[in-house]
Amino acid sequence: MNDLSIDPHIVDPQIRERPVPDGGLIDPPPGLSPLLTRIYLSRGLTRGAELDLSLDALARPTLLPELTQAANRLADAVEKDEHILVVGDFDADGATSVALAISLLEAMGAERVSFLVPNRFEFGYGLSPEIVTLALDRSPSVIVTVDNGVSSMDGVRLAGEHGVDVIVTDHHLPGAELPDALAIVNPNLTDSEFPSSAMAGVGVIYYVLGGTRAVLKERGWFAERPVPNLADWLDLVALGTVADVVPLDHNNRVMVSQGLKRIRRGRCRAGIKALAEVAGRRLDKLSSQDLGFAIGPRLNAAGRLDDMSIGIQCLLAADESRARELAKALDELNLARRALEQEMVQDAELIVAGHDQEVAGRFGVSVYDSGWHQGIVGIVAGRLREKVHRPVIAFAEAGGLAPDELKGSARSVPGLHIRDVLDIIASRYPGMVVRFGGHAMAAGLSIKRVHYPRFERVFDKVVQELLPASALAPVLASDGPLLVDEMTLPMAKQLAEGGPWGQQFPMPVFHDEFDLISQRVVGEQHLKLVLRKEGRLFDAIAFRQPALADVTRVQVLFRLEENDYRDSVTLQLVVEHLRALA
Repeated sequence: MNDLSIDPHIVDPQIRERPVPDGGLIDPPPGLSPLLTRIYLSRGLTRGAELDLSLDALARPTLLPELTQAANRLADAVEKDEHILVVGDFDADGATSVALAISLLEAMGAERVSFLVPNRFEFGYGLSPEIVTLALDRSPSVIVTVDNGVSSMDGVRLAGEHGVDVIVTDHHLPGAELPDALAIVNPNLTDSEFPSSAMAGVGVIYYVLGGTRAVLKERGWFAERPVPNLADWLDLVALGTVADVVPLDHNNRVMVSQGLKRIRRGRCRAGIKALAEVAGRRLDKLSSQDLGFAIGPRLNAAGRLDDMSIGIQCLLAADESRARELAKALDELNLARRALEQEMVQDAELIVAGHDQEVAGRFGVSVYDSGWHQGIVGIVAGRLREKVHRPVIAFAEAGGLAPDELKGSARSVPGLHIRDVLDIIASRYPGMVVRFGGHAMAAGLSIKRVHYPRFERVFDKVVQELLPASALAPVLASDGPLLVDEMTLPMAKQLAEGGPWGQQFPMPVFHDEFDLISQRVVGEQHLKLVLRKEGRLFDAIAFRQPALADVTRVQVLFRLEENDYRDSVTLQLVVEHLRALA
Protein backbone atom coordinates (compact mmCIF):
# COMPACT_ATOMS: atom_id res chain seq x y z
CA MET A 1 0.00 0.00 0.00
CA ASN A 2 1.25 3.47 -0.82
CA ASP A 3 2.70 5.24 2.21
CA LEU A 4 0.75 8.47 1.93
CA SER A 5 -0.08 10.33 5.11
CA ILE A 6 -3.70 11.26 5.44
CA ASP A 7 -2.89 14.20 7.71
CA PRO A 8 -3.64 17.36 5.67
CA HIS A 9 -1.33 19.46 7.86
CA ILE A 10 1.79 17.63 6.69
CA VAL A 11 1.57 18.87 3.08
CA ASP A 12 0.59 22.49 2.55
CA PRO A 13 -1.78 22.88 -0.40
CA GLN A 14 -0.20 23.99 -3.66
CA ILE A 15 -1.64 27.02 -5.40
CA ARG A 16 -1.87 26.37 -9.11
CA GLU A 17 -2.79 29.06 -11.62
CA ARG A 18 -5.59 28.13 -14.00
CA PRO A 19 -4.31 27.84 -17.58
CA VAL A 20 -5.67 30.38 -20.06
CA PRO A 21 -5.95 29.12 -23.65
CA ASP A 22 -4.48 31.22 -26.42
CA GLY A 23 -6.65 32.96 -28.96
CA GLY A 24 -9.21 34.86 -26.91
CA LEU A 25 -13.01 34.77 -27.10
CA ILE A 26 -14.75 34.63 -30.45
CA ASP A 27 -17.06 37.65 -30.86
CA PRO A 28 -16.73 38.96 -27.30
CA PRO A 29 -19.34 41.48 -26.08
CA PRO A 30 -18.20 45.11 -26.26
CA GLY A 31 -16.52 46.51 -23.17
CA LEU A 32 -15.49 43.18 -21.66
CA SER A 33 -12.44 43.80 -19.46
CA PRO A 34 -9.18 41.91 -20.08
CA LEU A 35 -9.41 40.42 -16.58
CA LEU A 36 -12.90 38.97 -17.10
CA THR A 37 -11.89 37.78 -20.56
CA ARG A 38 -9.01 35.85 -18.99
CA ILE A 39 -11.28 34.43 -16.30
CA TYR A 40 -13.91 33.24 -18.81
CA LEU A 41 -11.29 31.63 -21.05
CA SER A 42 -9.85 29.72 -18.09
CA ARG A 43 -13.33 28.29 -17.41
CA GLY A 44 -13.66 26.85 -20.88
CA LEU A 45 -15.68 29.55 -22.62
CA THR A 46 -14.75 30.09 -26.25
CA ARG A 47 -17.49 32.33 -27.69
CA GLY A 48 -19.06 35.58 -26.62
CA ALA A 49 -22.45 33.92 -27.17
CA GLU A 50 -21.82 31.86 -24.03
CA LEU A 51 -22.06 35.11 -22.07
CA ASP A 52 -25.60 35.71 -23.33
CA LEU A 53 -27.75 35.03 -20.25
CA SER A 54 -31.06 36.14 -21.74
CA LEU A 55 -34.00 33.73 -21.85
CA ASP A 56 -33.59 33.54 -25.62
CA ALA A 57 -30.32 31.68 -24.99
CA LEU A 58 -32.04 28.71 -23.32
CA ALA A 59 -31.70 25.36 -25.07
CA ARG A 60 -34.74 24.15 -27.01
CA PRO A 61 -37.06 21.87 -24.99
CA THR A 62 -37.76 19.62 -27.98
CA LEU A 63 -34.23 18.20 -27.58
CA LEU A 64 -35.14 16.59 -24.25
CA PRO A 65 -36.01 12.89 -24.66
CA GLU A 66 -39.73 12.05 -24.37
CA LEU A 67 -40.70 15.56 -23.31
CA THR A 68 -43.49 15.58 -25.91
CA GLN A 69 -45.07 12.40 -24.49
CA ALA A 70 -44.85 13.77 -20.95
CA ALA A 71 -46.28 17.16 -21.89
CA ASN A 72 -49.22 15.66 -23.78
CA ARG A 73 -50.12 13.31 -20.93
CA LEU A 74 -49.98 16.09 -18.36
CA ALA A 75 -52.07 18.34 -20.60
CA ASP A 76 -54.66 15.55 -20.80
CA ALA A 77 -54.67 15.25 -17.02
CA VAL A 78 -55.18 19.00 -16.58
CA GLU A 79 -58.05 19.09 -19.10
CA LYS A 80 -59.77 15.99 -17.69
CA ASP A 81 -59.37 17.06 -14.04
CA GLU A 82 -57.40 13.93 -13.20
CA HIS A 83 -55.47 13.62 -9.97
CA ILE A 84 -51.75 14.32 -10.54
CA LEU A 85 -49.47 13.14 -7.74
CA VAL A 86 -45.94 14.58 -7.63
CA VAL A 87 -43.36 12.35 -5.90
CA GLY A 88 -40.23 14.24 -4.92
CA ASP A 89 -36.83 13.85 -3.35
CA PHE A 90 -35.85 15.02 0.14
CA ASP A 91 -33.21 17.64 -0.72
CA ALA A 92 -33.37 21.27 -1.88
CA ASP A 93 -33.51 20.27 -5.55
CA GLY A 94 -36.38 17.93 -4.75
CA ALA A 95 -38.20 20.53 -2.65
CA THR A 96 -37.96 23.25 -5.31
CA SER A 97 -38.97 20.72 -7.98
CA VAL A 98 -42.11 19.74 -6.05
CA ALA A 99 -43.02 23.35 -5.25
CA LEU A 100 -42.57 24.31 -8.91
CA ALA A 101 -44.63 21.37 -10.17
CA ILE A 102 -47.51 21.95 -7.76
CA SER A 103 -47.71 25.71 -8.17
CA LEU A 104 -47.22 25.80 -11.95
CA LEU A 105 -49.71 23.01 -12.61
CA GLU A 106 -52.25 24.85 -10.45
CA ALA A 107 -51.51 28.08 -12.32
CA MET A 108 -52.28 26.22 -15.56
CA GLY A 109 -55.68 25.21 -14.21
CA ALA A 110 -55.07 21.81 -12.63
CA GLU A 111 -57.44 21.44 -9.69
CA ARG A 112 -56.33 18.10 -8.29
CA VAL A 113 -52.59 18.17 -7.67
CA SER A 114 -50.85 16.84 -4.58
CA PHE A 115 -47.38 15.77 -3.56
CA LEU A 116 -45.70 12.99 -1.66
CA VAL A 117 -42.11 13.07 -0.45
CA PRO A 118 -40.85 9.83 1.10
CA ASN A 119 -39.44 10.15 4.58
CA ARG A 120 -35.85 9.09 3.93
CA PHE A 121 -35.63 7.28 7.25
CA GLU A 122 -38.65 5.07 6.58
CA PHE A 123 -38.85 4.59 2.82
CA GLY A 124 -35.47 5.51 1.40
CA TYR A 125 -34.93 7.16 -1.95
CA GLY A 126 -36.99 7.25 -5.12
CA LEU A 127 -40.27 5.75 -6.32
CA SER A 128 -39.97 2.54 -4.34
CA PRO A 129 -42.79 -0.05 -4.19
CA GLU A 130 -43.47 1.09 -0.62
CA ILE A 131 -43.96 4.67 -1.80
CA VAL A 132 -46.20 3.54 -4.67
CA THR A 133 -48.33 1.56 -2.21
CA LEU A 134 -48.69 4.72 -0.13
CA ALA A 135 -49.45 6.74 -3.27
CA LEU A 136 -52.17 4.34 -4.42
CA ASP A 137 -54.22 5.19 -1.34
CA ARG A 138 -54.65 8.65 -2.89
CA SER A 139 -55.98 7.22 -6.19
CA PRO A 140 -53.84 9.20 -8.62
CA SER A 141 -54.25 8.90 -12.38
CA VAL A 142 -50.72 10.12 -13.04
CA ILE A 143 -47.60 10.01 -10.90
CA VAL A 144 -44.87 12.49 -11.80
CA THR A 145 -41.47 11.93 -10.24
CA VAL A 146 -39.23 14.95 -9.81
CA ASP A 147 -35.49 14.64 -9.15
CA ASN A 148 -35.80 10.84 -8.94
CA GLY A 149 -37.22 7.81 -10.68
CA VAL A 150 -34.73 6.86 -13.37
CA SER A 151 -33.69 3.80 -11.34
CA SER A 152 -37.12 2.96 -9.90
CA MET A 153 -37.94 -0.17 -11.93
CA ASP A 154 -40.01 -1.96 -9.27
CA GLY A 155 -42.00 1.11 -8.23
CA VAL A 156 -42.90 2.08 -11.79
CA ARG A 157 -43.89 -1.51 -12.53
CA LEU A 158 -46.20 -1.64 -9.49
CA ALA A 159 -47.87 1.65 -10.42
CA GLY A 160 -48.45 0.38 -13.96
CA GLU A 161 -50.02 -2.81 -12.66
CA HIS A 162 -52.60 -0.62 -10.92
CA GLY A 163 -53.34 1.43 -14.03
CA VAL A 164 -51.39 4.53 -12.97
CA ASP A 165 -49.30 6.28 -15.61
CA VAL A 166 -45.83 7.29 -14.44
CA ILE A 167 -43.87 10.18 -15.89
CA VAL A 168 -40.26 10.18 -14.71
CA THR A 169 -38.46 13.52 -14.65
CA ASP A 170 -34.93 13.12 -13.37
CA HIS A 171 -31.34 14.16 -13.97
CA HIS A 172 -29.42 11.36 -12.27
CA LEU A 173 -27.32 9.01 -14.37
CA PRO A 174 -29.35 6.00 -15.58
CA GLY A 175 -28.32 2.43 -15.00
CA ALA A 176 -28.24 -0.38 -17.54
CA GLU A 177 -32.01 -0.84 -17.21
CA LEU A 178 -34.70 1.83 -17.44
CA PRO A 179 -38.13 1.71 -15.79
CA ASP A 180 -41.15 1.01 -18.00
CA ALA A 181 -42.66 4.47 -17.56
CA LEU A 182 -45.00 6.33 -19.89
CA ALA A 183 -42.19 8.85 -20.40
CA ILE A 184 -38.69 9.35 -19.00
CA VAL A 185 -37.45 12.91 -19.34
CA ASN A 186 -33.78 13.03 -18.41
CA PRO A 187 -30.96 14.92 -20.17
CA ASN A 188 -28.55 12.12 -19.22
CA LEU A 189 -30.26 9.35 -21.21
CA THR A 190 -27.95 7.85 -23.80
CA ASP A 191 -30.08 9.07 -26.73
CA SER A 192 -30.43 12.62 -25.39
CA GLU A 193 -29.40 15.47 -27.71
CA PHE A 194 -30.08 18.10 -25.07
CA PRO A 195 -26.95 20.26 -24.70
CA SER A 196 -27.11 20.50 -20.90
CA SER A 197 -26.57 17.15 -19.24
CA ALA A 198 -25.79 19.14 -16.06
CA MET A 199 -29.36 20.35 -15.55
CA ALA A 200 -30.78 19.81 -12.04
CA GLY A 201 -34.07 18.06 -11.37
CA VAL A 202 -35.87 21.39 -10.97
CA GLY A 203 -34.67 22.42 -14.43
CA VAL A 204 -36.04 19.21 -15.95
CA ILE A 205 -39.54 19.64 -14.52
CA TYR A 206 -39.44 23.32 -15.52
CA TYR A 207 -38.87 22.27 -19.12
CA VAL A 208 -41.54 19.56 -18.95
CA LEU A 209 -44.17 21.97 -17.65
CA GLY A 210 -43.10 24.55 -20.21
CA GLY A 211 -43.95 21.90 -22.82
CA THR A 212 -47.24 21.19 -21.04
CA ARG A 213 -48.19 24.86 -21.20
CA ALA A 214 -47.40 24.92 -24.94
CA VAL A 215 -49.67 21.90 -25.55
CA LEU A 216 -52.53 23.43 -23.54
CA LYS A 217 -52.07 26.71 -25.40
CA GLU A 218 -52.36 24.91 -28.76
CA ARG A 219 -55.55 23.22 -27.59
CA GLY A 220 -57.15 26.55 -26.65
CA TRP A 221 -57.15 25.77 -22.93
CA PHE A 222 -56.20 29.34 -22.05
CA ALA A 223 -58.94 31.00 -24.07
CA GLU A 224 -60.74 31.99 -20.87
CA ARG A 225 -57.98 31.74 -18.29
CA PRO A 226 -54.65 33.53 -17.88
CA VAL A 227 -51.54 32.00 -19.40
CA PRO A 228 -48.88 31.64 -16.67
CA ASN A 229 -45.58 33.36 -17.36
CA LEU A 230 -42.94 30.62 -17.04
CA ALA A 231 -40.29 33.16 -16.04
CA ASP A 232 -42.15 33.70 -12.77
CA TRP A 233 -40.97 30.23 -11.64
CA LEU A 234 -37.27 30.83 -12.29
CA ASP A 235 -36.66 31.80 -8.65
CA LEU A 236 -37.29 28.16 -7.73
CA VAL A 237 -35.17 26.92 -10.63
CA ALA A 238 -32.26 29.14 -9.56
CA LEU A 239 -32.43 27.98 -5.92
CA GLY A 240 -32.70 24.27 -6.72
CA THR A 241 -29.97 24.38 -9.38
CA VAL A 242 -27.40 26.10 -7.18
CA ALA A 243 -28.30 24.12 -4.04
CA ASP A 244 -27.86 20.82 -5.88
CA VAL A 245 -24.29 21.82 -6.80
CA VAL A 246 -24.68 20.82 -10.46
CA PRO A 247 -22.18 22.30 -12.94
CA LEU A 248 -23.15 25.79 -14.05
CA ASP A 249 -22.93 25.26 -17.79
CA HIS A 250 -24.37 27.89 -20.12
CA ASN A 251 -27.98 26.71 -19.87
CA ASN A 252 -27.87 26.51 -16.08
CA ARG A 253 -26.24 29.93 -15.85
CA VAL A 254 -29.07 31.41 -17.90
CA MET A 255 -31.71 29.98 -15.56
CA VAL A 256 -29.82 30.92 -12.39
CA SER A 257 -29.07 34.44 -13.65
CA GLN A 258 -32.69 35.08 -14.63
CA GLY A 259 -33.97 33.63 -11.36
CA LEU A 260 -31.60 35.77 -9.30
CA LYS A 261 -32.66 38.91 -11.14
CA ARG A 262 -36.27 38.23 -10.19
CA ILE A 263 -35.40 37.43 -6.59
CA ARG A 264 -33.43 40.67 -6.20
CA ARG A 265 -36.43 42.62 -7.48
CA GLY A 266 -38.67 40.89 -4.93
CA ARG A 267 -40.48 38.87 -7.62
CA CYS A 268 -40.13 35.55 -5.86
CA ARG A 269 -41.92 33.14 -3.51
CA ALA A 270 -42.73 34.45 -0.06
CA GLY A 271 -40.81 31.41 1.21
CA ILE A 272 -37.58 32.45 -0.51
CA LYS A 273 -37.95 35.96 0.93
CA ALA A 274 -38.47 34.49 4.40
CA LEU A 275 -35.51 32.13 4.10
CA ALA A 276 -33.26 35.00 3.02
CA GLU A 277 -34.51 36.99 6.01
CA VAL A 278 -33.78 34.29 8.62
CA ALA A 279 -30.37 33.74 6.99
CA GLY A 280 -29.55 37.45 7.38
CA ARG A 281 -29.22 38.04 3.62
CA ARG A 282 -30.42 41.12 1.79
CA LEU A 283 -32.82 40.16 -0.98
CA ASP A 284 -31.72 42.95 -3.31
CA LYS A 285 -28.10 41.76 -3.17
CA LEU A 286 -28.65 38.00 -3.08
CA SER A 287 -25.96 36.01 -4.93
CA SER A 288 -25.65 32.45 -6.14
CA GLN A 289 -23.33 31.88 -3.15
CA ASP A 290 -26.18 32.93 -0.84
CA LEU A 291 -28.47 30.40 -2.52
CA GLY A 292 -25.88 27.67 -2.08
CA PHE A 293 -24.56 28.41 1.40
CA ALA A 294 -27.41 30.16 3.21
CA ILE A 295 -30.83 29.33 1.76
CA GLY A 296 -30.17 25.86 0.33
CA PRO A 297 -28.83 24.40 3.61
CA ARG A 298 -31.92 25.56 5.49
CA LEU A 299 -34.15 23.73 3.03
CA ASN A 300 -31.90 20.67 3.12
CA ALA A 301 -32.03 20.60 6.93
CA ALA A 302 -35.69 19.59 6.77
CA GLY A 303 -34.95 16.54 4.63
CA ARG A 304 -31.86 15.64 6.65
CA LEU A 305 -33.41 15.74 10.11
CA ASP A 306 -37.18 15.77 9.75
CA ASP A 307 -39.67 15.91 6.90
CA MET A 308 -38.99 17.81 3.66
CA SER A 309 -42.69 18.68 3.55
CA ILE A 310 -41.85 21.61 5.86
CA GLY A 311 -39.51 23.04 3.21
CA ILE A 312 -42.01 22.48 0.41
CA GLN A 313 -44.80 24.15 2.39
CA CYS A 314 -42.50 27.10 3.00
CA LEU A 315 -41.91 27.48 -0.74
CA LEU A 316 -45.63 27.10 -1.44
CA ALA A 317 -46.77 29.51 1.31
CA ALA A 318 -49.16 32.10 -0.11
CA ASP A 319 -48.61 34.79 2.53
CA GLU A 320 -45.48 36.16 4.15
CA SER A 321 -46.50 35.50 7.77
CA ARG A 322 -46.96 31.77 7.11
CA ALA A 323 -43.71 31.71 5.11
CA ARG A 324 -41.83 33.36 8.01
CA GLU A 325 -43.22 30.83 10.48
CA LEU A 326 -42.03 27.92 8.34
CA ALA A 327 -38.69 29.59 7.57
CA LYS A 328 -38.04 29.97 11.30
CA ALA A 329 -38.77 26.26 11.79
CA LEU A 330 -36.30 25.47 9.00
CA ASP A 331 -33.72 27.77 10.57
CA GLU A 332 -34.04 25.93 13.89
CA LEU A 333 -33.62 22.60 12.12
CA ASN A 334 -30.52 23.98 10.42
CA LEU A 335 -29.03 25.00 13.78
CA ALA A 336 -29.65 21.48 15.08
CA ARG A 337 -28.13 20.06 11.90
CA ARG A 338 -24.99 22.18 12.31
CA ALA A 339 -24.49 21.04 15.92
CA LEU A 340 -24.94 17.40 14.95
CA GLU A 341 -22.67 17.86 11.94
CA GLN A 342 -19.88 19.31 14.08
CA GLU A 343 -20.03 16.36 16.45
CA MET A 344 -20.05 13.79 13.66
CA VAL A 345 -17.21 15.46 11.74
CA GLN A 346 -15.09 15.41 14.90
CA ASP A 347 -15.88 11.71 15.31
CA ALA A 348 -14.88 11.04 11.70
CA GLU A 349 -11.60 12.95 12.10
CA LEU A 350 -10.77 10.84 15.18
CA ILE A 351 -11.44 7.64 13.24
CA VAL A 352 -9.08 8.79 10.50
CA ALA A 353 -6.42 10.33 12.71
CA GLY A 354 -5.93 7.68 15.35
CA HIS A 355 -8.67 5.21 16.12
CA ASP A 356 -7.97 3.13 13.02
CA GLN A 357 -4.33 3.21 11.99
CA GLU A 358 -5.08 1.15 8.89
CA VAL A 359 -6.84 4.19 7.43
CA ALA A 360 -3.49 5.96 6.99
CA GLY A 361 -2.28 5.51 3.45
CA ARG A 362 -5.61 4.67 1.89
CA PHE A 363 -6.66 6.26 -1.38
CA GLY A 364 -10.38 5.75 -0.70
CA VAL A 365 -11.53 6.37 2.88
CA SER A 366 -14.63 4.87 4.50
CA VAL A 367 -15.90 5.89 7.94
CA TYR A 368 -18.80 4.55 9.98
CA ASP A 369 -20.27 4.97 13.44
CA SER A 370 -23.40 3.23 14.67
CA GLY A 371 -24.56 6.41 16.40
CA TRP A 372 -24.39 8.67 13.35
CA HIS A 373 -27.47 10.26 11.81
CA GLN A 374 -27.98 9.09 8.24
CA GLY A 375 -29.24 12.51 7.19
CA ILE A 376 -25.85 14.10 7.96
CA VAL A 377 -23.39 11.57 6.51
CA GLY A 378 -23.23 13.41 3.18
CA ILE A 379 -21.98 16.53 4.93
CA VAL A 380 -19.51 14.46 6.96
CA ALA A 381 -18.14 12.89 3.78
CA GLY A 382 -17.77 16.32 2.19
CA ARG A 383 -16.03 17.88 5.20
CA LEU A 384 -13.66 14.93 5.59
CA ARG A 385 -12.91 14.92 1.85
CA GLU A 386 -11.85 18.58 2.15
CA LYS A 387 -9.46 17.71 4.97
CA VAL A 388 -7.86 14.54 3.58
CA HIS A 389 -8.23 15.28 -0.13
CA ARG A 390 -9.33 11.75 -0.89
CA PRO A 391 -12.64 10.22 -1.94
CA VAL A 392 -14.67 9.58 1.22
CA ILE A 393 -17.75 7.52 1.99
CA ALA A 394 -19.46 8.06 5.34
CA PHE A 395 -21.94 5.42 6.55
CA ALA A 396 -24.75 5.36 9.08
CA GLU A 397 -27.34 2.80 10.13
CA ALA A 398 -30.18 2.60 7.61
CA GLY A 399 -32.81 1.64 10.19
CA GLY A 400 -36.48 1.65 9.19
CA LEU A 401 -37.28 -1.03 6.64
CA ALA A 402 -33.64 -2.12 6.34
CA PRO A 403 -32.28 -2.62 9.87
CA ASP A 404 -29.39 -4.78 8.61
CA GLU A 405 -28.15 -2.19 6.12
CA LEU A 406 -25.86 0.83 6.18
CA LYS A 407 -26.53 3.93 4.10
CA GLY A 408 -23.50 5.67 2.70
CA SER A 409 -22.90 9.03 1.12
CA ALA A 410 -19.84 9.46 -1.10
CA ARG A 411 -17.87 12.57 -2.06
CA SER A 412 -15.09 12.49 -4.62
CA VAL A 413 -12.09 14.53 -5.74
CA PRO A 414 -11.45 15.92 -9.24
CA GLY A 415 -10.41 13.19 -11.64
CA LEU A 416 -12.45 10.38 -10.08
CA HIS A 417 -16.06 9.63 -11.09
CA ILE A 418 -17.43 8.26 -7.84
CA ARG A 419 -20.53 6.66 -9.36
CA ASP A 420 -18.28 4.74 -11.76
CA VAL A 421 -16.32 3.46 -8.75
CA LEU A 422 -19.52 2.14 -7.18
CA ASP A 423 -20.56 0.59 -10.51
CA ILE A 424 -17.23 -1.26 -10.72
CA ILE A 425 -17.60 -2.53 -7.14
CA ALA A 426 -21.18 -3.66 -7.77
CA SER A 427 -20.13 -5.52 -10.95
CA ARG A 428 -16.94 -7.03 -9.56
CA TYR A 429 -18.36 -8.05 -6.17
CA PRO A 430 -22.01 -9.11 -6.72
CA GLY A 431 -24.18 -8.66 -3.66
CA MET A 432 -21.84 -6.27 -1.88
CA VAL A 433 -23.73 -3.12 -2.91
CA VAL A 434 -27.48 -3.31 -2.44
CA ARG A 435 -28.19 -0.15 -4.46
CA PHE A 436 -26.41 2.98 -5.58
CA GLY A 437 -26.78 6.08 -7.72
CA GLY A 438 -25.48 9.59 -8.17
CA HIS A 439 -23.06 11.76 -10.10
CA ALA A 440 -19.33 12.20 -10.71
CA MET A 441 -18.58 14.04 -7.47
CA ALA A 442 -21.33 12.74 -5.17
CA ALA A 443 -23.24 9.50 -4.85
CA GLY A 444 -25.28 7.43 -2.43
CA LEU A 445 -25.34 3.71 -1.72
CA SER A 446 -26.59 1.02 0.61
CA ILE A 447 -24.66 -2.04 1.77
CA LYS A 448 -25.30 -4.85 4.24
CA ARG A 449 -23.72 -4.03 7.60
CA VAL A 450 -21.88 -7.36 7.60
CA HIS A 451 -20.06 -6.33 4.39
CA TYR A 452 -18.66 -3.08 5.75
CA PRO A 453 -15.12 -4.27 6.69
CA ARG A 454 -14.67 -5.85 3.27
CA PHE A 455 -16.19 -2.85 1.50
CA GLU A 456 -13.58 -0.57 3.13
CA ARG A 457 -10.79 -2.55 1.52
CA VAL A 458 -12.53 -2.95 -1.82
CA PHE A 459 -13.34 0.76 -2.10
CA ASP A 460 -9.72 1.67 -1.41
CA LYS A 461 -8.49 -0.90 -3.93
CA VAL A 462 -10.71 0.33 -6.78
CA VAL A 463 -9.88 3.98 -6.08
CA GLN A 464 -6.16 3.13 -6.18
CA GLU A 465 -6.67 1.52 -9.60
CA LEU A 466 -8.34 4.63 -11.02
CA LEU A 467 -6.67 7.54 -9.26
CA PRO A 468 -2.97 8.39 -9.56
CA ALA A 469 -1.12 9.30 -6.37
CA SER A 470 -0.48 12.78 -7.76
CA ALA A 471 -4.22 13.47 -7.67
CA LEU A 472 -4.18 13.20 -3.86
CA ALA A 473 -1.93 16.21 -3.39
CA PRO A 474 -4.12 19.14 -2.31
CA VAL A 475 -4.23 21.82 -5.00
CA LEU A 476 -5.94 25.21 -4.82
CA ALA A 477 -6.85 26.81 -8.14
CA SER A 478 -6.12 30.49 -8.68
CA ASP A 479 -6.77 33.04 -11.41
CA GLY A 480 -3.28 34.36 -10.82
CA PRO A 481 -2.09 37.64 -9.30
CA LEU A 482 -3.84 40.97 -9.68
CA LEU A 483 -2.31 44.31 -10.52
CA VAL A 484 -2.68 46.79 -7.69
CA ASP A 485 -4.78 48.95 -10.03
CA GLU A 486 -7.18 46.01 -10.48
CA MET A 487 -7.73 45.61 -6.73
CA THR A 488 -10.57 48.13 -6.54
CA LEU A 489 -14.18 48.36 -5.46
CA PRO A 490 -15.45 48.74 -9.07
CA MET A 491 -13.55 45.59 -10.06
CA ALA A 492 -15.08 43.67 -7.13
CA LYS A 493 -18.51 44.76 -8.34
CA GLN A 494 -17.67 43.79 -11.93
CA LEU A 495 -16.53 40.34 -10.83
CA ALA A 496 -19.67 39.81 -8.74
CA GLU A 497 -21.84 40.70 -11.74
CA GLY A 498 -19.79 38.51 -14.08
CA GLY A 499 -21.39 35.29 -12.84
CA PRO A 500 -23.43 33.59 -11.66
CA TRP A 501 -20.56 31.61 -10.21
CA GLY A 502 -20.79 28.08 -8.91
CA GLN A 503 -19.88 24.46 -9.52
CA GLN A 504 -17.39 24.10 -12.42
CA PHE A 505 -17.75 27.83 -13.06
CA PRO A 506 -16.02 28.97 -9.89
CA MET A 507 -15.93 32.45 -8.46
CA PRO A 508 -12.64 34.19 -9.36
CA VAL A 509 -9.88 33.84 -6.76
CA PHE A 510 -6.41 35.32 -6.93
CA HIS A 511 -3.11 34.85 -5.12
CA ASP A 512 -0.18 37.05 -4.26
CA GLU A 513 2.34 37.87 -1.56
CA PHE A 514 1.67 40.72 0.90
CA ASP A 515 3.27 42.39 3.87
CA LEU A 516 1.27 41.55 6.99
CA ILE A 517 0.76 44.90 8.73
CA SER A 518 -1.68 43.85 11.47
CA GLN A 519 -3.99 41.06 12.56
CA ARG A 520 -6.67 40.67 15.21
CA VAL A 521 -9.13 37.92 16.11
CA VAL A 522 -12.81 38.79 15.71
CA GLY A 523 -15.85 36.68 16.50
CA GLU A 524 -13.59 34.28 18.48
CA GLN A 525 -12.35 32.37 15.41
CA HIS A 526 -11.92 34.79 12.49
CA LEU A 527 -8.91 36.93 11.62
CA LYS A 528 -9.09 40.55 10.49
CA LEU A 529 -5.98 41.52 8.58
CA VAL A 530 -4.39 44.60 7.10
CA LEU A 531 -2.19 43.70 4.14
CA ARG A 532 0.16 45.83 2.07
CA LYS A 533 1.22 45.53 -1.55
CA GLU A 534 3.28 48.15 -3.43
CA GLY A 535 2.57 50.71 -0.73
CA ARG A 536 -1.22 50.25 -0.70
CA LEU A 537 -3.13 48.88 2.26
CA PHE A 538 -5.96 46.35 1.96
CA ASP A 539 -8.47 45.14 4.55
CA ALA A 540 -8.90 41.37 4.61
CA ILE A 541 -10.86 38.74 6.53
CA ALA A 542 -9.86 35.09 7.02
CA PHE A 543 -12.68 32.94 8.40
CA ARG A 544 -11.89 30.19 10.93
CA GLN A 545 -8.21 31.13 10.86
CA PRO A 546 -6.03 31.29 13.99
CA ALA A 547 -3.61 34.18 14.41
CA LEU A 548 -0.14 33.84 12.91
CA ALA A 549 2.88 34.17 15.20
CA ASP A 550 5.97 36.23 14.31
CA VAL A 551 5.04 36.68 10.66
CA THR A 552 5.59 39.77 8.52
CA ARG A 553 5.07 38.33 5.03
CA VAL A 554 2.27 36.06 3.78
CA GLN A 555 1.02 34.34 0.69
CA VAL A 556 -2.72 34.85 0.28
CA LEU A 557 -5.37 33.20 -1.89
CA PHE A 558 -8.29 35.64 -1.92
CA ARG A 559 -11.49 36.92 -3.46
CA LEU A 560 -12.31 40.56 -4.10
CA GLU A 561 -15.61 41.47 -2.45
CA GLU A 562 -17.71 44.47 -1.55
CA ASN A 563 -18.02 44.83 2.21
CA ASP A 564 -21.37 46.47 2.93
CA TYR A 565 -21.23 47.54 6.58
CA ARG A 566 -23.32 50.24 8.23
CA ASP A 567 -24.30 51.79 4.89
CA SER A 568 -20.65 52.08 3.86
CA VAL A 569 -19.34 49.94 1.00
CA THR A 570 -15.60 49.23 1.03
CA LEU A 571 -13.25 46.78 -0.67
CA GLN A 572 -12.39 43.62 1.26
CA LEU A 573 -10.15 40.68 0.46
CA VAL A 574 -11.81 37.44 1.57
CA VAL A 575 -8.99 35.02 2.35
CA GLU A 576 -9.42 31.40 1.26
CA HIS A 577 -5.89 30.27 2.14
CA LEU A 578 -3.16 31.93 4.17
CA ARG A 579 0.47 30.82 4.38
CA ALA A 580 3.25 32.39 6.38
CA LEU A 581 6.38 33.28 4.38
CA ALA A 582 8.59 34.94 6.99
